[in-house]
Amino acid sequence: MKIRWFGHACFLLESQTGTKIVTDPFDGSVGYKIPKVEADVVTVSHDHYDHNYVEAVQGDPTIIKAPGEYSTGGVTIKGIPAFHDEVKGAKRGPVVIYVYEIDGIRICHVGDLGHLLTKLQVEEIGRVDVLLLPVGGTFTLDAEGAAAVMEQLSPKITIPMHFKTPAVSMPIDPVDKFLEKVGGGEYLEANTLELTAEDLNAVERRILVLKYE
Repeated sequence: MKIRWFGHACFLLESQTGTKIVTDPFDGSVGYKIPKVEADVVTVSHDHYDHNYVEAVQGDPTIIKAPGEYSTGGVTIKGIPAFHDEVKGAKRGPVVIYVYEIDGIRICHVGDLGHLLTKLQVEEIGRVDVLLLPVGGTFTLDAEGAAAVMEQLSPKITIPMHFKTPAVSMPIDPVDKFLEKVGGGEYLEANTLELTAEDLNAVERRILVLKYE
């Protein structure tokens, strides 16, 4: 499968057979270039402008915005309820955590998660091979919180998202703070990662920062 990062919390997840899922598409005010991408499914973690611009996605995708279990094109998707803040949504409302099973790989996108996970949420999420994790703070987990959630889920690969880059004017932290907290990571020279289930057998723990292009 392929994982491609468009910036912020927006990724394209593509199976070996060509099923395409876009996560949390953003509008033009975020600062990143709006991707021209076609998809079969768009998942939206919550209804904020930097995560719900489904109009940007081409084709006639199925839009998923709620907890539940879904299946399409050989891919299963599970949505799990959570919150945008540490006070059960009182500040910023709910979010949906999504777990995608693609080509035998389990990818978890936690959206704008703003709190540590409960035991029940950890159980609902289950095994995580690849974790797409916000690390910028202010509106989401900060470096310390992100590090704690990573420990809760024990993914083989963590890909940070929702952090400050030169394209973004939001008052969020750069990825460096998170990397310092967890003892470093690897900066890739591309915005795309290709993985197979076999590749993950040899991986104990990696933190990979994709390059915005």
